[in-house]
Amino acid sequence: MSPRHAAARGRAEERSAVVTGLGLTTALGGDVPTTWRSLLDGVCGVERVDFAEPEGPAQVYLAAPAAVDPRTVLSSAKAAHCDRTAQFALVAAREAVHHAGFPDVSALAAGGSRVAVVVGVGLGGVTSILEQNHRLQTQGAARVSPRTIPVMLPNHAAAEVGLMVGAKAGVHAPVSACAAGAEALAQALGLIRDGRADVVVAGGAEAALHPLALAGFARLKALSRRHDDPKGASRPFDADRDGFVMGEGAGMLVVESAAHAAARGARVHGRLTGAGITNDSHHVAQPAPGGTGCAAAVDAALRDAGLVPEQIQHINAHATSTPLGDLGEAQALHSVFAKGVDDVAVSATKGAFGHTLGAAGAIEAVLTVLALRDRTAPPACSLERVDPEIGLNVVGRDPAALPSGPLAAVTTSMGFGGHNVALAFADAS
Repeated sequence: MSPRHAAARGRAEERSAVVTGLGLTTALGGDVPTTWRSLLDGVCGVERVDFAEPEGPAQVYLAAPAAVDPRTVLSSAKAAHCDRTAQFALVAAREAVHHAGFPDVSALAAGGSRVAVVVGVGLGGVTSILEQNHRLQTQGAARVSPRTIPVMLPNHAAAEVGLMVGAKAGVHAPVSACAAGAEALAQALGLIRDGRADVVVAGGAEAALHPLALAGFARLKALSRRHDDPKGASRPFDADRDGFVMGEGAGMLVVESAAHAAARGARVHGRLTGAGITNDSHHVAQPAPGGTGCAAAVDAALRDAGLVPEQIQHINAHATSTPLGDLGEAQALHSVFAKGVDDVAVSATKGAFGHTLGAAGAIEAVLTVLALRDRTAPPACSLERVDPEIGLNVVGRDPAALPSGPLAAVTTSMGFGGHNVALAFADAS
């Protein structure tokens, strides 16, 4: 290798992206250890909720509310100034920063000129918007909160996390429906590779459990109506799936350049090696026939990571439990992995904590890193029988051991508007 090529390779390795911190708050738990343990134990956070009024035949009463109210974790002053989506983002980001080995957020903020934040949302501050509109209609304009505008903006969660960590290398807020959390991590990878930041706190958050959101998704026939069996309502890839269950929460990761992490002696939990972003340009709410857009995103992520399909041992699938969505994604994976797909352990985890919309891709990215770290593919808590048309090696109700040796994985995300994002991860070795 020539000195010029060796130097270029060295710079590329320094700018490779490693994951040093993880944060979660979901229907399974208020932090990473609790959520991961509950997921592996087959716990389901779906329940029948009582806020889905008014009653009627079109309404759905199932949801996966967060196990820990973020207002009990944040200071009362901070909670009062934030929409619930931003509250979740702050809780998960704080855990991720601490997990990354920074004693407190001020230690990270000390290097703020090289710190960036990317937080994706789907609906963002929708509950605050609806709450303030109700106040306007019932109490008048003088009773509308002066914080209404900041909390209703899609960048509110990103801005609050940016303020918390003192980010000065950029604060970004992708809004790409249910692919937003994954797109945030794709942007984080770009920031590290381009040398624009040494540390990026990235992920997604969502808190949209409101009667209007439930009614809207129900009218689209996207939600499960299995009211007599909440724990079995969301069953991705199952032959009897009938729609998803809405959840809430956040997933956040601290992504660093390898050089920065090594210089401070940080523990590396995994590596973010590639990302692929495509769009179906087919329909606002339906995937392209055959899952072609998703397949293109997965293929792009693998090429970006310098991997071939045969090197992937695990997939954390988007798998929302909708008839068309699950089938399209399965067709995409068959297209990319061909006959080798039978050797890949596919996890479909939304049955446990619901579909968290803009947070989903980030939550599942955290789970992917944990799966590689612990060499364990998480189970599907509600799976009864894999749809024969799916034809994937879906992990059932018990966790599956991943093989020895180097591990690599892919996680997929899709969203209304035709968004497709795939992320490639490798273990820390």
